[in-house]
Amino acid sequence: MHAMMKRSLLAGASLLVAASAVQAQEIDEVTLSVVGSWSSLPLYQKFEEPFWTEHLPEASDGAITVEMTTFNQLGSSGGDVFRLLSEGVFDVGMTVADYTVADAPELEGLDVPLIATDAAAAREAVDAARPMVEDIMRERFGAKLLAIAPYPPQVVFCNDELSSLADLEGRKVRGSGRMTTQFLEALGAEGINLAFSEVPGALERGIVDCAITGAGSGLSAGWWESADYLMTLPLGGWDPVVTAMNLERWESLSPATQEFLTAQISEHFEGPAWADAQGALERDVACLTGGECAVETEAAMTLVEASEEDRQTALAVLQETVLPDWAERAGDEWATRWNESVGAATGVEIPLN
Repeated sequence: MHAMMKRSLLAGASLLVAASAVQAQEIDEVTLSVVGSWSSLPLYQKFEEPFWTEHLPEASDGAITVEMTTFNQLGSSGGDVFRLLSEGVFDVGMTVADYTVADAPELEGLDVPLIATDAAAAREAVDAARPMVEDIMRERFGAKLLAIAPYPPQVVFCNDELSSLADLEGRKVRGSGRMTTQFLEALGAEGINLAFSEVPGALERGIVDCAITGAGSGLSAGWWESADYLMTLPLGGWDPVVTAMNLERWESLSPATQEFLTAQISEHFEGPAWADAQGALERDVACLTGGECAVETEAAMTLVEASEEDRQTALAVLQETVLPDWAERAGDEWATRWNESVGAATGVEIPLN
């Protein structure tokens, strides 16, 4: 009996080894040119770079090799990444969805302010939007969607005292996308378009009074040296970063390679990035406000908690002003799809004529 069991186990193990060997043989030997997002921020450092340059070559037994840089290292601000991807300048590109809305206004619906206040809700909204994003990437950029990963939610850094959303009235505020800028203007603030790297100097010189970015991004870039107040109401959404591959390049890969890449990206890049998102927000806020922090920092910002009145005001502006404006720019077809997917998942509906 034991001998039969041992033979069965050995046979099963041999089949697994053989299946793995066949899979390895079916994966194309390719070198991929990959352009990641901001090199200075945790998403790239903790997830993008390790996945593409370490995990993927190892998991493919060396069949897949990667040459990687980031869009800022190429001298880009991120808005032209998918345009260049569509032209075949590189194979895989990553950038913040909001950076590309001049080319694809419908993509703005992926990152709507305030509809998700935690990582679980944000991922539910992103998953609901995924079929839309797949179509947008194919139609607008000739690209195959591979992943959508989050930055922590976009929060408010201010250099003068802040106690509620009403205090933003009359202030010059750097937004993190068109929807956010429009939202700020509906609150009576002046929305300012400004590159991420220019914000600390602009805060110090009074060019802007406040600025919106992810808590971790602001921590890494030293915004706390130029701002004293932090409001964590996600006025800029979660700034999802879209990863896509040039469609011709994708279609040139064997089905086995496509299946392998899809599974690896989902399990070893996208999943871990989302799993880390909520904890990252809490850690970053603690670091910014003088709490327990794993990195050495002198940040000691004043934390401003949003009130229920703030939340209701923000949601009213979102539904009455921001989303209808986006629907007009994107078109009724995309607005209807948004209502049926993201809207249904979040309980937020765009009023359509």
